[in-house]
Amino acid sequence: MSVIVPALNEARNLPHVLGAMPDVDEVILVDGGSVDDTVETARRLRPGIRVVQQNRKGKGNALACGFAAATGDIIVMIDADGSTDPGEIPRFVEALRRGADFAKGTRFVASGGSADITGIRRLGNKALSLFVNVLFRTRYSDLCYGYNAFWAAHLPVFGLDHTTPRPANGQWLWGDGFEIETLLNLRVARAGLRVEEVASYEHRRIHGVSNLNAITDGFRVLRTIMREWPRKPIPRLEIEMAVAAATVAGRRHRVSTSTRIHRTAATGRKHARAGARGIS
Repeated sequence: MSVIVPALNEARNLPHVLGAMPDVDEVILVDGGSVDDTVETARRLRPGIRVVQQNRKGKGNALACGFAAATGDIIVMIDADGSTDPGEIPRFVEALRRGADFAKGTRFVASGGSADITGIRRLGNKALSLFVNVLFRTRYSDLCYGYNAFWAAHLPVFGLDHTTPRPANGQWLWGDGFEIETLLNLRVARAGLRVEEVASYEHRRIHGVSNLNAITDGFRVLRTIMREWPRKPIPRLEIEMAVAAATVAGRRHRVSTSTRIHRTAATGRKHARAGARGIS
């Protein structure tokens, strides 16, 4: 399992985030050009951490670079500001092992919640979620939340660019900003992947100020929805999607020997039997 942590000047928050991390195979910190000691702090707190420098700007580009560097069968994306609780990671992993292709965090179910979202952001999220559910025939309760996990074999579905350098004029490429969360959700829907929502509680950022802007980023999300419509497969990814689906089908019920999250013996035997049936 690989946990991707995009970070920009988050040195003061990393002790909390990395300190609460469960026992996972790989943590990848994607640095966005921090001018504080984010990288040094991460390496001091977790000597085995992998550090990747993103090649452009923005959270979306950071995630794309982190995804490309990941080596685990499962990829989890969390924030470095302390708003997403690493202790919830086992919930997402179990959703995948139950058969989901994409475990989608949500703050808006009974056991979820948020101490950080403002009224205007909540209203905008609700309206955009409803819009997407109508257009894409989904049932998302929380479109704009960045705590998700998925099988790494599905990466081709997202079609993210992690190689193109930042344009000379300094402009961001589409998908490099906070619209990345919506983009992932829409491409999951277009690919027909199985989604299970996972209750999550969003905490307040511990230190610093968020770069998110409810108005400008809200318009980028709306533009993303329109760019991804109509709901049909992405032609250039059809072959990759088929390969990814076949690969994940063989992995979904197999407990990885390299993943060190505690499980009961009964659960392990159940998944092993399910995996054997899928391979035969």
